[in-house]
Amino acid sequence: MNKPLRRVSVFCLTLILALMAWATWIQGAKASEYKEDPHNPRVAIGKYAAPMGNILVDGRPVTGSVATSSDLKYKRTYTDGKLYAPVTGFSSQIFGSNRLESLYGDLLDGSDSRLQSPLDALSHERAKGGDVATTIDSSVQKAGYEALGDKTGAAVALDPATGHVLGMVSTPSYDPGKFAGSDSSDRKAWQAMSEDERQPDVNRALRQPLPPGSTFKLVVAAAALEDGLYSSVDEPTKSPDPYILPHTTTKLTNESASAPCENADIRTALQYSCNTVFGKMAVDLGKDKVRAQAEKFGFNDAKVDTPVRADKSVYPKDMDEAQTALSGIGQFNDQATPMQMAMITAAISNGGELKTPQMVDKITDGGGNTLEKTEPKTYGKAMSSRTAEQLQSAMQTVVEKGTGSNAKIDGLTVGGKTGTAQHGVDNSGTPYAWFVSYAQDAKGRQVAVAVMVEDGHAARNEVSGNGLAAPIARAMMKAALA
Repeated sequence: MNKPLRRVSVFCLTLILALMAWATWIQGAKASEYKEDPHNPRVAIGKYAAPMGNILVDGRPVTGSVATSSDLKYKRTYTDGKLYAPVTGFSSQIFGSNRLESLYGDLLDGSDSRLQSPLDALSHERAKGGDVATTIDSSVQKAGYEALGDKTGAAVALDPATGHVLGMVSTPSYDPGKFAGSDSSDRKAWQAMSEDERQPDVNRALRQPLPPGSTFKLVVAAAALEDGLYSSVDEPTKSPDPYILPHTTTKLTNESASAPCENADIRTALQYSCNTVFGKMAVDLGKDKVRAQAEKFGFNDAKVDTPVRADKSVYPKDMDEAQTALSGIGQFNDQATPMQMAMITAAISNGGELKTPQMVDKITDGGGNTLEKTEPKTYGKAMSSRTAEQLQSAMQTVVEKGTGSNAKIDGLTVGGKTGTAQHGVDNSGTPYAWFVSYAQDAKGRQVAVAVMVEDGHAARNEVSGNGLAAPIARAMMKAALA
């Protein structure tokens, strides 16, 4: 063979070997990556080739599947879609998925390896989709959703003993079934939701941290009792009224000038929601001690998973003493989600032990066999049992004699704390109304609730935690323990 021909042969052989190596790389090492690429149409075709497994509430499916006339043979359907959207999320043939529909997508569509039988593996067929059983109590969920009505806000109910999420409501909501398919009506429904100024797609219970207002005073009270700054909720504090913010001439005042806030004990200060007491208390403790207590409840933790991840609730690190005073009443740069505030009251009602919030009870295969059972997990010890008992008692006073009277429920022991948080430049926006609470029945069963009303369609001077948020908490507590 002459030299030029030999060179051409070697070059061609090199190309063939390179092509074989590339094909091996694509079919081997890169196979799973391409298989899972959302832009690969075969992914969607496989996902919607058969009815999917379901998300369950009280053991009953709140999702389903229906046949279509397209290449994507089945699309998702939702029972009471707006009610459960904050829990289920959506699964759309065009727009992907989120929340439980996304986190458990492989289980629901049958591609999870735990569902595969040897026969499925040999035939490369998908198994029947599995189910996700939630901890949601339908009566609690409905009570919160109906009580919120056309308000913009959110509510969370937890079982303090287990961390089970009994209710998680966000309004306004949306119907995920309206854009589950792939035709023009689905695209229009998605666009309408995306352009809605009220942002119905935002899960406000988990993803909308806002100033918690006076509900944060529970954290400061816990810090003061744990630190020993005060020995009990009935010990008088050293609190002038008004309180001059340190190194300023600015007066911190109370909502009611006639409230007995000067040197008030913690019980009275919670009952009347005295800003002066908790602003001064935060300064006396110092920002580091208040932050340490807040972090025991979950603040500044970027990985609070239910399993859907909650946005981080924030207690700031860099503050002067005046800012520390404002942070002590839930203002300055404090930010909290309703889930975070429910965790606080859950820890108080559970003797100081905080359980990790969990929204999924178990997952099963297509035959109903349990693949994974979620056991209660302890997030941490937020406070001593004595401090918890003291705060329970003071919170009961808030409901029985103070600002939280709208949360009273005959036959139940109820404790709560109201909050009205300022926002906007120079407090120009409509305040946020908060209410956090716990209830216990004669059998010892408990529930902890947090409610945030971002916009209750009320006049500015009519916005209050007791007026707007407490009735919602009351409805959910009553549903949980009825």
